Amino acid sequence: MTQKTRVGVIGLGYWGPNLARNFFELPNAELVAVADLDQQRLDRLTSRYPGVVGTNDYRDFFTMGVDAVVIATPPAAHFRIAQECLENGLHVLVEKPLTRTGEEADELVAIARRKNLRLMVGHTFEYNPAVREIRRLIEADELGEIYYIDAVRTNLGLFQLSADAMWDLAPHDISIINYLLGVEPVSVAAQGGSFVLRNYGIHDVVYMHLKYPEGVMANVRVSWLDPNKTRRLTVVGSKKMLVYDDVESLEKIRIYDKGVDAPPYTDNYGEFQMSYRYGDVNIPHIPWSEPLRMECTHFIDCIQKGETPLSDGVSGMRVVKLLEAASESLRTNGSIIELNFTLPEDVIDTTTAEPVGD
Repeated sequence: MTQKTRVGVIGLGYWGPNLARNFFELPNAELVAVADLDQQRLDRLTSRYPGVVGTNDYRDFFTMGVDAVVIATPPAAHFRIAQECLENGLHVLVEKPLTRTGEEADELVAIARRKNLRLMVGHTFEYNPAVREIRRLIEADELGEIYYIDAVRTNLGLFQLSADAMWDLAPHDISIINYLLGVEPVSVAAQGGSFVLRNYGIHDVVYMHLKYPEGVMANVRVSWLDPNKTRRLTVVGSKKMLVYDDVESLEKIRIYDKGVDAPPYTDNYGEFQMSYRYGDVNIPHIPWSEPLRMECTHFIDCIQKGETPLSDGVSGMRVVKLLEAASESLRTNGSIIELNFTLPEDVIDTTTAEPVGD
């Protein structure tokens, strides 16, 4: 029987309690301790999970026999905490974004590689059954050649001064699109607006344009200043089109047998007739399981099997570097920034595990 992996959770704000719940319930993990500066948060969680130790200093974990930590603090603290935990021999799962700079992300990846530790990023949507079904459809050529992907992620708030709407919301859609296409973008351009937080220079709405290999393009719109909570992704292919609506409780994916074909080239305008296709709408049944549970399970499995996570540190580093480039584009009024994700040999690991439930 596999020995349980002893886990500590750092940060009990919005997302930390959900992570604590999952690790407490996993059969091959043991939630040992939680850390937060707020004593009331600690008391609430430790009263819910008897036997779990609460502390105001995550460094206490280093002498408690903890094997792995989960970091759910504000992003500005991710690098410092993750670096210290890795240096003390702990496997690390960090909520998105991995760090605030590409240089910091590179350093974490290098430390994890050197110490043979698992470094994973909380790109939770890569473990979402609906997103995984879209990838399966693309790989099976059900949609045909992919033309473009359009992603919208909006709501009213939550406004903050430590990040803009792009760094807060776009990591989800960037990681989803990269996962679906199986490649990284080659360029990015971004424009945005600062309205509510104009005096602070923080963008509350951003439009990103990504170019991928083979001419595929993607648009991402994120906003804290919208009347509707929207979590929608549209994939347009040469055979079919697909809409994924994460706000929908049941019918999350709709596949449209719609399209248009151009006639062979002709100089005669009278012979130029487009061929339109209007077919059925298919709503596939997708067996549901909690994405966060799949993510946490995958993290523990990768630790116990010595495998590289699907959303590993390299994946997180690429998202951070893309966001850095998009921030530069914002500062230069939407200029196109070429992307280069070439990695040093000492941080490349091609032994990637498949998530639980694949």
